[in-house]
Amino acid sequence: MAELKFYTNPMSRGQTIRWMLEEVGEPYETEILGYGDSMKADPYLAINPMGKVPAIVHNGHVVTEVAAICCYLADAFPQAGLAPGPKNRSDYYRWTFFTSGPIEAAFSNKAVGWEPTPERQRMFGYGNYDLAIATLEKALEGKQYIASDRFSAADLFVGANVNYMLEFKLLEPKPVFTDYAARMTDRDAYRRAKEIDGKLIAEMQAQQQPQPAN
Repeated sequence: MAELKFYTNPMSRGQTIRWMLEEVGEPYETEILGYGDSMKADPYLAINPMGKVPAIVHNGHVVTEVAAICCYLADAFPQAGLAPGPKNRSDYYRWTFFTSGPIEAAFSNKAVGWEPTPERQRMFGYGNYDLAIATLEKALEGKQYIASDRFSAADLFVGANVNYMLEFKLLEPKPVFTDYAARMTDRDAYRRAKEIDGKLIAEMQAQQQPQPAN
């Protein structure tokens, strides 16, 4: 069994972890789970009781949640150079977890057509969608990378989220966002990850096609 095992579905946030694993460049084993069956059943529930992907098991230790997995892998495999030095860790953690928290909550709620009323905004970690997005825009303005002078796991995570929001029309395509997403995804590891998951998606879709009657 591989020391590093990746549990995913190619049509999930697991795509971000696939990219991260390709950046790390270490061998890993993949197990594909289905939304309606294996993801909600043992033995996977013993790994993640939430019954959701992605998750990794590294040397017997389970890590879930996309941002946490990215940071963990960057630390577990320092030779990949995906975690900045101590002086740049403040922005690295700040914007990774700002994106994981306020930004994901804001765009998820907006995607389903719901936003908190003004009098309830203080109950939510992001206030409102416009405030969260404006804060991210300010963080990216005038920067090549979000946390240091080179690409890091923070750029991978933030870039993946910005790219996703742009693709699904959940973010105004301002140059600050489109240029950043284009720079962050212009990487061989990203292209490899997209090719792997693209093939898996095509295989899954082919299996779901109705068979012609005899």
